[in-house]
Amino acid sequence: MANVKLAVIYYSSTGTNYQLSQWAAESARAAGAEVKILRIKELAPQEAIDKNPAWKAHTEAVKDVPVVSLGDLEWADAIIFSMPTRYGNIPAQLKEFLDSTGGLWFQGKLANKVVSAMTSAQNPHGGQEVTTLALYTTMYHWGAIIAAPGYTDQSLFPAGGNPYGTSVTVGQDGSISPDAQAAVAHQAKRTVTVASWVKQGLQGQQA
Repeated sequence: MANVKLAVIYYSSTGTNYQLSQWAAESARAAGAEVKILRIKELAPQEAIDKNPAWKAHTEAVKDVPVVSLGDLEWADAIIFSMPTRYGNIPAQLKEFLDSTGGLWFQGKLANKVVSAMTSAQNPHGGQEVTTLALYTTMYHWGAIIAAPGYTDQSLFPAGGNPYGTSVTVGQDGSISPDAQAAVAHQAKRTVTVASWVKQGLQGQQA
């Protein structure tokens, strides 16, 4: 298996998607990948963050997690995005970052990246699927290769059965179903495996 460099890029206000990212990173490392966990820069005003104790606490807890850069995208063979849904769409913070990738796209440096996505909401039908699909629309423009989990492992069913990417429903206390961890682990391993196939194929073309 080719050595895969994986960027796990997340946006999280209160910690759910940070937890998903940690699970993904753990599984990817076990599969042999070199992994970076990277956060999307927060754009909300400090005043808004301070009014939400959970948001403020999480922001302070992850202040040492590196903020993602365009250089990280160029470095990565594969990318897993994790984000909450915002009115059935991706968060503005993540959208702002994606909108800054035009230069890399123009140079063809985002083509053939293997990409997968995860998301969360506070109820089972809060827009998780369309949020993931909205992110994938940008990936199609990149020329990325989507490594959706589909129904390739039984762990996906207890976690909700979303074929586009693991999605979780967050409890009022901020809890996540323990079933989600196995689904995230499978999705991360699958992403690394597909990226390895792609990398081997590209290296074969260059040989």
